[in-house]
Amino acid sequence: MKEIEFLNPPELVRRANWRDRYETKVSQWLTPWDGEEPVDIGFIGVPLSKTSISVSGASMTPNALRELFAGVTTYSIDHGVDLQEPRARDLGDIQMHVTDLLRRHANIEQGLKNVYEAMPHLFPIIAGGDHSITCPSVKAFKRHIGGKVGIVQLDSHMDVRNLQDGGPSNGTPIRGLLESGTVEGRHIAQIGLHSFANSRAYHEYATAEGITQFTARQVAKEGIEALVNRGLEIAGDGTDAIYVTVDMDVLDQAYAPGVPAMVPAGMTSWRLMEAAFLLGRHPKVKGFDIVCVDPVQDPRRATVRTALHVILTFLTGMMKRG
Repeated sequence: MKEIEFLNPPELVRRANWRDRYETKVSQWLTPWDGEEPVDIGFIGVPLSKTSISVSGASMTPNALRELFAGVTTYSIDHGVDLQEPRARDLGDIQMHVTDLLRRHANIEQGLKNVYEAMPHLFPIIAGGDHSITCPSVKAFKRHIGGKVGIVQLDSHMDVRNLQDGGPSNGTPIRGLLESGTVEGRHIAQIGLHSFANSRAYHEYATAEGITQFTARQVAKEGIEALVNRGLEIAGDGTDAIYVTVDMDVLDQAYAPGVPAMVPAGMTSWRLMEAAFLLGRHPKVKGFDIVCVDPVQDPRRATVRTALHVILTFLTGMMKRG
């Protein structure tokens, strides 16, 4: 059995007692990795939330998603796709340090590097955790790709806060990637940004860095398909791969009651699913994370369930690649 340093086995495994010979649940398809078999798609949990500016239980999200695996099927009626064809496995969770937050980020980066070295053809589905995980994740991803990386970010926030006031947090992943030289601003597209959730200074910083930004109002007026396609053009222009990061607070608070930083007049869940499908379908997209869900504040797991559907819809798009 192959062991990967800084990667722990899944903490929770949900199995369904119900069986129907004509139906497959996600829990029957996305099973724990045995440490030996080749894997096409790997689910990786990153249970970190102590770096969140808002009080958050996002560290519980990987297990909250696993709890729902037994209640969801692998079939998309919208696109006529059954996800059973690729071999998908739950690889477990990145190991967290108890007290040292910077070491946690180092563990994420090194742990994901180790995963990519062990499985060079793996497509990662990374479940946070808060949005701070994206910075070390993309650093590992860039090393794996060995070339330039573009980012499409679905988010209400720019995440370009300065690193002096509090250090790396869920408000700084894009700033960290820019200042470390990991990604260039001209290769970043942010979709769904919200008024009264960002500042003028950070908007000016992002603009000066060359980041392309589309607001929630633009999504409502211009449509999600047009903006996702423009975002993919920007992130894919002159890069070797695109990394997609989805912050669930991009949704309107009516659709995402279980996020730490709720906003009104955000995206509808339908628009987010369409975005996920379009992003998954693009051949240059080779990495994905989803972040900032707090199961503790989530009535009836509504937001966790939506996040799981976003993941499955993204994978549906992957199955529709030419």
